[in-house]
Amino acid sequence: MTVTDERRARDAVEAPTTDTAALIMDLQSVGLRIETTLETSRTGGAGPSDSGMLWIEGVPVTVPPNTTSPYALRAEDEGQGIYRDDVKVASVSGTRRPRFYDLETADGVPYHQIALLHLDSLASTVVQACNYWGNSDQCGFCGIGVSLAAGATIAKKTPEMLAEVAVAARDLDGAVDATLTTGSSVAPDRGALYVAKCGQAVKEAAGLPVEVQFEPPRSLDVLHEVHDMGVDSVGIHIESFDPAVLARVAPGKFRTGVDTYFRTWERAVQLFGEGRVSTYVILGMGEDPDLTVEMCRRAVDIGVYPFVVPLRPVAGSLMEAVPAPAREYTEPIYRKVAGFLAERGLGADTAVAGCARCQACSSLNLVQQSGGATPCGSASGGGAPLLQIGKRPGA
Repeated sequence: MTVTDERRARDAVEAPTTDTAALIMDLQSVGLRIETTLETSRTGGAGPSDSGMLWIEGVPVTVPPNTTSPYALRAEDEGQGIYRDDVKVASVSGTRRPRFYDLETADGVPYHQIALLHLDSLASTVVQACNYWGNSDQCGFCGIGVSLAAGATIAKKTPEMLAEVAVAARDLDGAVDATLTTGSSVAPDRGALYVAKCGQAVKEAAGLPVEVQFEPPRSLDVLHEVHDMGVDSVGIHIESFDPAVLARVAPGKFRTGVDTYFRTWERAVQLFGEGRVSTYVILGMGEDPDLTVEMCRRAVDIGVYPFVVPLRPVAGSLMEAVPAPAREYTEPIYRKVAGFLAERGLGADTAVAGCARCQACSSLNLVQQSGGATPCGSASGGGAPLLQIGKRPGA
């Protein structure tokens, strides 16, 4: 099957069913036993990682491998399938190794050390260093230093490198957008201008929609400079709306403060538009679920997409032993936030590029598409009965 054929097959998939959404929520909690070859996976990195990358019933998904999971990935005569108790529950496709990984630059840098293909999204951490890493400010969920120490990447990617790789990823493997992030910098712009320069080079060379991700800069005028470079969307990630959790797992972000994030998002929405500004909201770190839901509502009200994801424990991170949250905890939060998004008219399609467009690390868009969103002001949503928000995990 060619890259074009694969893309057409995925585009033809109807909205996911409630059963598919429920399965993927389970998989992202309990993981998947890998009983066959899985060529696309990621270990280490700055965000949710240590994942197998799959198309499950046409839906892009990242799933943590787990040798004790009740679900197994098995080879079939044509493709692969997911089984539970020897009963097939879903079909899997698109797990081959990207073709561009076998190429290298003129000076010998392998393309896969410059950027990776996350299903159909090209992704790179352009500066594989962070001023929080290796000290008391290190974010507990992050593994930005892990892949560099393992030799899986290089410390700094240039705009020229990224543009070259983006063209190859588009032409050989059907990449549809690019997501560029960076470790936080002590510079006043917090690294925003360099990652935006890289995004500008990718967009000009490959014509792909581009999202760049960075911390709130000291001056909001930096956002105007980023916008003028032509990138399509920005991710400014708070990680948790619970100040107690931020103080414990991300002290640097805690000092930045929730109000600073909201001021930054408001200016960014003015520049990039509603739905083109997003923030990660990680579930399972001991946060207050009711506070999390309410702050997601506040973010949506100003046009920000809160990309709600379950904690993905990264080997080598400070939280590597913390388990992913159960579906019983994440599902009601997904449903409520999906309701806010639906009411505001926001979705993965409005994100254009980046994590909120890809959605593989979350079930939020699945819930919204499958009709499982909780209507605003309602105690229950469509489809299966809404599970009650329970106690916070890890508290």
